[in-house]
Amino acid sequence: MILAGIGAGLAVIGAGIGIGKIGGSAMDAIARQPEAAGKIQTAMIIAAALIEGVALFAVVVALIAK
Repeated sequence: MILAGIGAGLAVIGAGIGIGKIGGSAMDAIARQPEAAGKIQTAMIIAAALIEGVALFAVVVALIAK
């Protein structure tokens, strides 16, 4: 049970770091090219949603595999 909690925690931490990097990189890109803000934001949201989905899947697998 403890290992399932550690696995779920690592998945959530990894997702948080990944989404943070995406957000930071998107802000840098928007600062460099403000006219492309819409396209950058759309790509950022899609990438963040995919990372969130993988993290949710990892948490479920960690908790089921206990």
